[in-house]
Amino acid sequence: MDENMQQFQKKLTELEVEAEHLLLARNQLVENDKLRNGNREALTALRRRAKTTKSSIPSAFDSIMKEVMGTTSRPLVREVCTTCGNHDYGEQTWMMFPGTDIFASIPFHAAHTIIETDRAKLDFEAKRLQSLVKEKSYLISETGAIADKISPGVLKSLVTLSDKPK
Repeated sequence: MDENMQQFQKKLTELEVEAEHLLLARNQLVENDKLRNGNREALTALRRRAKTTKSSIPSAFDSIMKEVMGTTSRPLVREVCTTCGNHDYGEQTWMMFPGTDIFASIPFHAAHTIIETDRAKLDFEAKRLQSLVKEKSYLISETGAIADKISPGVLKSLVTLSDKPK
């Protein structure tokens, strides 16, 4: 086979591999978003059950100041859970553990703590997948494979955008 043809075949294979990785990352991102939505719905249901909202729980500073103003011998800081509020921490609630088909009755506070830690993991994974999609799109764009849709310069400017406040 001609050397140019072998080189062309090699480049085409590399492009196909990158495109496959891009499609896999996009599919994982969609699945991750489904999990994040379910997680968000579960936290909302728990907050409704506890009759709290994120803004209805006093901040740590408010708690400290209220305790400082009082003249009792109680501890200065009373930790208030932002989801539980004044709800009974030990009340049992049913929860299906992520990735399993097992339901368990666990304390209310433990249930929302597990869901909130899963939320943080899902958010991290979503950011990782989004950066992977950006990177793969940029690599494919550099080869000129999608130049008719998005120019490499425009795609590069989108990839280099950051979400950090200045």
